[in-house]
Amino acid sequence: TDFPGNYPGYDDAWDQRRFEEAFRVDVIREEEDTLEFDMVGIDAAIANAFRRILLAEVPTMAVEKVFVYNNTSIVQDEILAHRLGLIPIRADPRLFEYRNQGDQEGTEIDTLQFQLKIKCKRNPQAAKESSDPDELYFNHKVYSKHMTWVPLGNQTDLFPDADFRPVHDDILIALLRPGQEIDVLMHCVKGIGKDHAKFSPVATASYRLLPDITLLQPIEDEAAETLQKCFSPGVIEIQNINGKKVARVANARLDTFSREVFRHEGLKNLVRLARVRNHYIFTVESTGILPPDVLVSEAIKILMGKCQRFLNELDSVPME
Repeated sequence: TDFPGNYPGYDDAWDQRRFEEAFRVDVIREEEDTLEFDMVGIDAAIANAFRRILLAEVPTMAVEKVFVYNNTSIVQDEILAHRLGLIPIRADPRLFEYRNQGDQEGTEIDTLQFQLKIKCKRNPQAAKESSDPDELYFNHKVYSKHMTWVPLGNQTDLFPDADFRPVHDDILIALLRPGQEIDVLMHCVKGIGKDHAKFSPVATASYRLLPDITLLQPIEDEAAETLQKCFSPGVIEIQNINGKKVARVANARLDTFSREVFRHEGLKNLVRLARVRNHYIFTVESTGILPPDVLVSEAIKILMGKCQRFLNELDSVPME
């Protein structure tokens, strides 16, 4: 994430802002499956560790075993099982235990069971001249909405208000033609992205350093308009001061560091670009299994646990 300083006008900003601010977290934007927040006052190693935990160590539930009783579609059993495994399942992993390695049969505390049983048939009411499969056939498209939860043991009592299902109902699994059918049983288990990508709870988890743009001297009139075009919309605004158009930095956060300003001889020495080294802008996009704020909270708990284990190991080492 370091920004190379091999061109005119670049200033590192490391010496100016050497972790002057205390650590804090500011939530900037929160939507259903997306969270943008700032982490200020931390080292790059901590920021990257947090990102990697989000990607690979926050557990989720995903299809691990597929028992194929009948599959006459053109999709091979192995490909079908792989597709089913990548469908995100809306189930809180905190309600379940990890399945013991080597266990053939799942239990109500470590396994979710889903069934997919569907057969394609002709529509006797379809017009003879029709060529639209949606009109000619019933169930010719197999979607994730056709997966139904089959409780194991006393799961009905354990989770009376549970709504275990795929996150999205419209994920296309296979196409069928009359007479073809799919009949499979799936076991979902708890796992982490480090073991398989299907367990990763995020679509994206990334961070960048906060841009810092400084105008070294007033930039006016045509030069101000040219400067505004060099940056992303909203970064530079033009104010009317005493009849002159004067450029000012409105929101450096929106900048994408295109470096376009350094293509202009008259501007490249008037602008200093830097990044605030201890201010990280995180973007977390959930797959929908858990809300992004819950994922962030779980990642923090995992990071705290790692730190505690490390401190315990240090304490256990005899001092010479």
